[in-house]
Amino acid sequence: MYYTYVLRSKKDGNFYIGYTENLKKRFKEHNSGKVKSTKYRSPFELVYYEACRNIEDALHREKYLKSTYGHRYLENRLKNDI
Repeated sequence: MYYTYVLRSKKDGNFYIGYTENLKKRFKEHNSGKVKSTKYRSPFELVYYEACRNIEDALHREKYLKSTYGHRYLENRLKNDI
């Protein structure tokens, strides 16, 4: 399985969207500062994820969630959490 996930920085409140094959490991990497793009924004909380059966679907979903329409989808999906 592949996962498309959304993290929220507890430091600045902004989202980070990515994909991975091992969600638990990747989440730990983000929070321990091992990911260059999020190193200075940790700690994070996992606010949303989706499971996909193949990498192509996960990449497609990540690209969508990073788009304007994807941001709107997340705002509506996480309305009570934001």
